[in-house]
Amino acid sequence: MTHTLETRDLTIRFGGHVAVNGVSCTFRPGELTAIVGPNGAGKTTYFNLISGQLRPTQGSILFDSKDITGLSAPLRTRAGLGRAFQLTNLFPNLSVEENVRLAVQSENGVHYDMVRPWMTRRNLIARADAILDTVALAGRRNVAATALSHGDQRKLEVALMMALEPKVFMFDEPTAGMSIDEVPVVLNLIAQLKQDASKIILLVEHKMDVVRSLADRIIVLHNGQLVADGKPAEVIASPIVQEAYLGIAPGKTAA
Repeated sequence: MTHTLETRDLTIRFGGHVAVNGVSCTFRPGELTAIVGPNGAGKTTYFNLISGQLRPTQGSILFDSKDITGLSAPLRTRAGLGRAFQLTNLFPNLSVEENVRLAVQSENGVHYDMVRPWMTRRNLIARADAILDTVALAGRRNVAATALSHGDQRKLEVALMMALEPKVFMFDEPTAGMSIDEVPVVLNLIAQLKQDASKIILLVEHKMDVVRSLADRIIVLHNGQLVADGKPAEVIASPIVQEAYLGIAPGKTAA
């Protein structure tokens, strides 16, 4: 089944301020869309509207042609929208391995069973171990989540989202606060997820080198409005992006 995610005239007001203003956009599987714009453009607010942390003042969100505007964030997760970096410290005192196993268990509808304990469920254990290997956390499997470095916590968050097997992956500035050594691991993880043409991937990011390396498409928000949408090279070269996002005056070029 081909999944679609769409926002129609999505708008939210905070008092007299319109943070997201009539944004209509359709996101397709097999495509990583980067959402960019200057500070205060409405990028994260738009993300929060899609994932359910905020309710719009007007407009709607459709997933697989069904209106999910009224669904809570947990129900949207169950429907297939996965948001990374909103899962931090789900179980801070449990180990890395236990966190991932619980997420795998939840996705597979497995509840605690005294008759058939977890260790007998070899298929779920194998799935959890494979995810730990993918995110390069196998060597940290016995460490409590709260004791991980910032970079490793980010990797664990990606692991938890992978375990839930969403149809839509949402990343909000995934490399923020990471050391130079930690950044490539997360970018490689996102690049691997791109290989699955059935998934929709959304990325809010202000680092243009990250956007250039990952994005198939860029949409630009400015003052809450959608002002550009297209292939990365075309959008980055457009005058409105050069001026509004990159701070380059018309007639000059980006470095």
